[in-house]
Amino acid sequence: QVQLVESGGGLVQAGGSLRLSCAASGRTFTTSAMGWFRQAPGKEREFVARISCNGYNTFYADSVKGRFTISRDNAKNTVYLQMNSLKPEDTAVYYCAAGEVPGTKLANFGSWGQGTQVTVSS
Repeated sequence: QVQLVESGGGLVQAGGSLRLSCAASGRTFTTSAMGWFRQAPGKEREFVARISCNGYNTFYADSVKGRFTISRDNAKNTVYLQMNSLKPEDTAVYYCAAGEVPGTKLANFGSWGQGTQVTVSS
């Protein structure tokens, strides 16, 4: 299993940028696909982005495509989410997740971080 710790959240104005980081520990990081999810108040947790274990393949939710970029550095056991052109509707707690099963559903990911708050003001 992989232990995950997110960082980099905060308060930013609409149109601004943030980069989230997720530090992983555990021997299975390099064989795990990594994902970012988010959960806004009163809403269900939703998929944001996913990256394959080797970093070659990425997939994004339509709502963030063209604005967010997921990447990973396997030498540092870290996955990133670069968020540009942020909108107030991007406000949520962002979670990092690790999984070895293909897909973008919550059930495809077996390890989760504690989350980091992102707030975008208008």
